[in-house]
Amino acid sequence: MLLIACPYCGPRPELEFSHGGQAHVARPDDPADIGADDWGAYLYMRVNAKGVHAERWRHVHGCARFFNALRDTTTDRFVATYKCGQPRPDSAP
Repeated sequence: MLLIACPYCGPRPELEFSHGGQAHVARPDDPADIGADDWGAYLYMRVNAKGVHAERWRHVHGCARFFNALRDTTTDRFVATYKCGQPRPDSAP
């Protein structure tokens, strides 16, 4: 079983967590002033390349908090986890 290190609770089994999508996606400053194409791109377009991705996760069956993680999509290995609001750490292991 995969262990995910919650920055609040420590390492826990993957079954306690829920994936929340790509991390660090900036919301438009004034959503009412952007067009439908830009709004659609904000809502649906995400990076999906091989390698290390910054993702948002939630410890659903624990502290229930959201946090960010760097995960390598080629190996499913978590490189780092960090609290929301903190800058993305260096992706080197």
